[in-house]
Amino acid sequence: MGEKRRLSDKKVYAIVVLAIAAISAWGIYQFRHAADLRQELDSQYNRAFYEMVGYVNNVETLLAKSMVSTTTDRTAITLQEAWKQADLAQTNLGQLPVSQPVLASTSKFLNQVGDLSLALDNQNIKGKPLSDEQYGMVEKLYKYSSSLSEKLRELQDDLNAGRLRWGELASKGTRLFSKTKPGEMMKKFETVGDNFKDYPTLIYDGPFSDHMSTAEARGLTGDKISVEKAKEKVREFLGKDRVQEVKDSGKSDNGPIKTYSFQVKLKDMPEDQMINIAVTQKGGHIEWMLSNRPAGESKLDMDKAKKAGTKFLKEKGYENMKDTYYIKQDNTATINYAYTQDDVTIYPDLIKLKIALDTGEITGMEAKTYLSNHTKRDIPEPKISMEEARKKINGKMEVLSSGLAIIPTNYKKEIFCYEFKGKLNDKDFLVYINAETGEEEDILMIIDTPNGVLTM
Repeated sequence: MGEKRRLSDKKVYAIVVLAIAAISAWGIYQFRHAADLRQELDSQYNRAFYEMVGYVNNVETLLAKSMVSTTTDRTAITLQEAWKQADLAQTNLGQLPVSQPVLASTSKFLNQVGDLSLALDNQNIKGKPLSDEQYGMVEKLYKYSSSLSEKLRELQDDLNAGRLRWGELASKGTRLFSKTKPGEMMKKFETVGDNFKDYPTLIYDGPFSDHMSTAEARGLTGDKISVEKAKEKVREFLGKDRVQEVKDSGKSDNGPIKTYSFQVKLKDMPEDQMINIAVTQKGGHIEWMLSNRPAGESKLDMDKAKKAGTKFLKEKGYENMKDTYYIKQDNTATINYAYTQDDVTIYPDLIKLKIALDTGEITGMEAKTYLSNHTKRDIPEPKISMEEARKKINGKMEVLSSGLAIIPTNYKKEIFCYEFKGKLNDKDFLVYINAETGEEEDILMIIDTPNGVLTM
C-alpha cells in the first residue's frame, strides 16, 4: 500500500512539474509574442517617422530651388514636386502615435505648403512667373520648413539614442499627451509645432550619381571572355603577387552589363576578410569591387584621399578623372570621380571609390555608370556665351564659379550646359543653363554636412 502511495505521489509530482513547465512555456511565449509585437510597432513608427523627415527635408530643398529658378517651366516642375512631398510628409505624420493637437500646427503647415505649391504650379504652367509678393510667401515657407527640419532632426537624434520609444507612446495613446504631465520627450514633440504658432495662413550621395544609364553599355569594349580569363583580370587588377585565391561565385546574364562574380582572398588578409568583385563578360572590365576590411583610425585628410583615388584610377587606365563630391563615414570616404574632356565635366561618366582613411587603400569601386555611358563625345561650340548664360541666372544669387558640363536627364539623354555654382540665402546651388538654347535645365542644392559635400 505504501509503495502504491509513493508511486501515486510521484505521478502527482510529475504532473505538477509538467503543468508548471507548460505554464512557464506559455508565459515565455506570450512575453516573446508581446515583445515581437512591440518591435513590429516600433519598426512601423520608425519607418513613418524617418520617411516623414526625408519628405520634409525634400520640401525645404524644393522650396529653395524654386526661389533660384528663373523659368516658369522649371519653377512649375519644382513646385509640383514640393506639393507631392508635402502630401507624403502629411501622410506619414498621420501614422505616428501622437495625438492630433500635439502636431496640429505642423499638419496645418504641411497642408498649406501643398496648397500654395499647387496653386503656384498651376500659375507657372500657364507661363506666368512668381510675383514679388508670391516670392516672399515662398521664402517665408522655406524658412519655416528649415525650422521644422531642424526640430525633426533633434527628435531623430533622440530616437536613435533610445530616448524616444514609440511602443510606450502607442500604448498610452492620447492620454499621455493630454491628461498627464508631459515628460521631456512630450515637451519636445509639442515644441516642434511651437514654431508655427505665429505662422500666417496662406492660400534631395553628388550630382547625377543616381542617374542610370543607356540601354546599351557604351563603355564596354573588347570581346567576350571566359571565366578563367576573367579570373586573370581580377589578379591583374588586385595585384598578382597579393592574390592568394580567386573563387568563382556565379554570374549575371541580366541587363546590358553581364558579369562574372568572384570572392578573393589576399595573402596578407586576415581569415575573416575577403574581397567581392564583378568582371564584365564583355571585355573583362571591373564593374564593382568591395572589400570587407574595416578601416582603422583616420590618418588622411580629404585632400590626400582624393589624390589617392585619382592615382588609383590612373593606374587602372582611367584618365582625366576629376573628383566632384564626397561623403565620409566610419573612417572611410566615398568619392565621386567624373570624366573630363576638353575641360568639360562629363557627369554621366562617373566612378565611385571607397577609400580607407587609415592607409589610403581603395576598399571599394563602382564603375557601372561609367561603363554604361563612357564614350568620346563630339562636343559642340556653345551657341551662347558664358556672359549670356550668366544673365539667365536669378539676379539674387551670387555666382562663385562657372564652367562647362554635360549632364544626364531622366530621359537617358545628355545636355551640354554651363554650370554655375552660387549662393542664395546662405545656401549653395548648382544651376545648369543649356549652352545651345539658353534654357534653365536643372538646379541642385549643395549640402555641406559634417561628413561631406552632397547635392539634392
